[in-house]
Order: sequence, then structure tokens, then C-alpha cells
Amino acid sequence: MRHDPASAAVVVMLRSLKMFGMAQAADELIEQGAPAFDAAVPMLAGLLKAEMAEREVRSIAYQIKAARFPAYKDLAGFDFAASEINEALVRQLHQGDFMENADNVVLIGGPGTGKSHIATALGVQAVEHHRKKVRFFSTVDLVNALEQEKTMNRSGQLAERLLRLDLLILDELGYLPFSPSGGAMLF
Repeated sequence: MRHDPASAAVVVMLRSLKMFGMAQAADELIEQGAPAFDAAVPMLAGLLKAEMAEREVRSIAYQIKAARFPAYKDLAGFDFAASEINEALVRQLHQGDFMENADNVVLIGGPGTGKSHIATALGVQAVEHHRKKVRFFSTVDLVNALEQEKTMNRSGQLAERLLRLDLLILDELGYLPFSPSGGAMLF
């Protein structure tokens, strides 16, 4: 068996794309030393890299949509100069280490201070750069969904879906009142 790194990379890419039959066939062609396959390796590698990149783009777009952010926001669009927010701390949070440590982040401040913008930017960063599953909720909307789930005798289904997330963002906590039973379900 020959050990050509470029051919081996093609097999690895095929397997990562879950094209196991093609990976097996490529392995066999490598073992046979097929000159036609050897000539096609650069083209195949380029096509597979393009497919992997396209799948990555589609996956990120899907995760951004599934997160249900109110709008696309990132830190580039936030004016730290016009805010009292600690920029260094926000940029540290933006690195995403708090998710790996399972730390909670609570953004406190008056209306219009940028809490929602920063929370959304942290979520977008988590999806785009850390490949995390994120969901954004207005707290009242989440409580309403939990109460509706309970009235439909489906308690726990939403909680199970939320447990599969890497990051849950609750916006507007404390701005609007909700029922005592809703508060009990939330906390």
C-alpha cells in the first residue's frame, strides 16, 4: 500500500462528509496504485474542500436561524464609547470560555444600555466561531411557551430541547411580570 498524503487526505475528507462507500473505493484505488486516481486527487481534494466549506456555511446559517435572534448583531456594531459597559469584560466573554466552564452571565442595566445587543453578539459569536447551539428567548415568551406546554399536557418537552443547547439567552428578565406558576416553571 502506498502512503500518499494527498490521497489519504481525500479519504479523510470523504469519511468526514459521511461518504463511506466512496472512501472505501478511494482506499482500494490507492492500494491498486491507479494512475487515473492519482491524477484526479488534486481535483477531488478541491471539490471535497468546496463541499465541506459549503456545508459549514449552511450549518452556520441554519444555527443562526434556529437561535431566533431578534436581529443579527455583533460587537463590531456596538459603540462602546457611548456606553458605560466594560469593553474588556465583554470582549473576554466574546471568547466563549464561560460556555466551556458552564458559567452563567447576567447583563444588568437600564433600558437602552445595550444588554440585548451584547447578548445577541455573544450568541452569534458562539454559533459562528465556536459551533455552539444557541437559542434566544424573551423571558416572557419562554414562560408563555412553558405554560402552553403544560396546558397541552406536554410538560418537559421544551426543557428537554433546551438541555441540548450550549447557550440559552434570556432577554428582558424582570421587565414584564409573569404569573407565579410561570415563574416557578422558569426557575
